[in-house]
Order: sequence, then structure tokens, then C-alpha cells
Amino acid sequence: MDMGISGRRALVNGASAGMGRAAASLLAAEGVDLVLTARGAERLEETAQEIRRQHGVRVETVVADHSTDEGRLRILAVCPDPDILVATCSPPPLTPDHRAITMEQWQASLATGLMSPLQFIEAVLPAMQRRRWGRIVNIATIAAKYPLELRLLSGAPRAALVNYTGAVARRVAADNVTLNNVLPGMFHTAAVHDQFTENARRNGTSYDAEVQKFVELHQIPARRFGDPRDVGALVTWLCSEYAGYITGQSIVVDGATTRSTF
Repeated sequence: MDMGISGRRALVNGASAGMGRAAASLLAAEGVDLVLTARGAERLEETAQEIRRQHGVRVETVVADHSTDEGRLRILAVCPDPDILVATCSPPPLTPDHRAITMEQWQASLATGLMSPLQFIEAVLPAMQRRRWGRIVNIATIAAKYPLELRLLSGAPRAALVNYTGAVARRVAADNVTLNNVLPGMFHTAAVHDQFTENARRNGTSYDAEVQKFVELHQIPARRFGDPRDVGALVTWLCSEYAGYITGQSIVVDGATTRSTF
């Protein structure tokens, strides 16, 4: 299926690994040129080279921390007016006890999970409205919709982001600009791999065994973690011409972990 976005330009923050990388790759498969950003230069450039080789699109990279004013300025200097904005980031630490969360952790999580995507959206919206075409997708977390103490640093800021995007989506819907959120559950990302590999080392088990333990403990009906390409495919479709009437929504992708009809 032709998504109707060949020749568009996308800014993908947090694109060097996991869901951001998957979204970038699948957008490139549709002929979208890319500006990819991340904090780590080596992995970011490896991602860019692979996408160029596989899909033949133009790929630029910006090494920057998009949670900082300096990083945002550097990124927007390269790509001030993308047709598509996709935002994600490495997840914050898990929080088994909310009483142990420090003010520094709250501030860092708010900077990354709320203020960074909010400020990027505000920066790129005017050009999208003038062109009367734009797609914005935040890759967030199911914890934004289903509160969990273990994911407070992730869920609380993203819940505010979901509220913000829902409100702004109404303002710009008539300009053919959409804002949506994807709320993933557990996926085989780089961060998850590092975390569960460390758990396996500490417990004398394996990565797969630790994943299965988590699946059973949290009763994930799909009996597995998701593949980042599952999220990347949904992001790409939300950026397509076929999704122009879908806006202000938050779509859960979690293998039926959560229980809700809406």
C-alpha cells in the first residue's frame, strides 16, 4: 500500500534505537527523507547508514540532547519545518517505590517526557499549518493511561503530554495537521535489553528467562514482548494520507495487557 508520503521530510527524535529507529526505517521505506537525532553519535550514524543503504532516501543526523534548550536549538537549526515530527526517548528508571523518587529525577523526566516534545510541537506547528499538511506522533507509554507505580517517571509526564496533544489537535485539525500518541507496553528495545540482561546476570538466568518471568508476573496475554517494528508500522500509518481524519488520539499497543474497551 502506498501511504502517500513519499518525498515528505520527517524529524525523528530518539531515532538511534528501538521504536524510534523502527519508525524512521519504516517511514524511509515509504520514501520519506529523514533528520534523525539522538545523544549517542556512533549508534545514530550506524542507524543512518543502514537506512540510507536499505531505502535510498536522504538521511541527516544531529547529535543532541533534545531535552535541553541547546539541543533543541541545534536540531531545529537543521530541520525547522518538517512535514512529520516523531518523538520518543529512552525510558526513565523504573520506580518500585514512589517515595524514593528524587526531585532531580522528576525534573529530568519532565524535561524529556513532556517539555521536549511540547516545545518541538510548538516550534514546527506554524509551518505545518501554513502548508495545510502535517503529522505529529509521540511514542509514549501505556503508563500514561494506566497508572503504575513502577512507571511513574514515565507515565506522569506522558499523561500531561497526552492531555496537551489532545487539546492542541482540536485547534489545528482544520489545517490538515494531526497530533496522535502511541502508548506501547513492553517491547524488545535496547533499553529493555540492557535492563533484562542485567537482571539475568544478577539472577544467574538468561535474557529470555527474565522476559518470560515478567510476562507471567504481569499477565501479558500475548505471552511475549512486542517487536519495535509493530510500533514503527503504526507510527508510519498515522503519518500517512490514510490517517488524516484521526487526530487527538492515544492508541495502546501492548499485547492486550491492559483491560479497557476505550
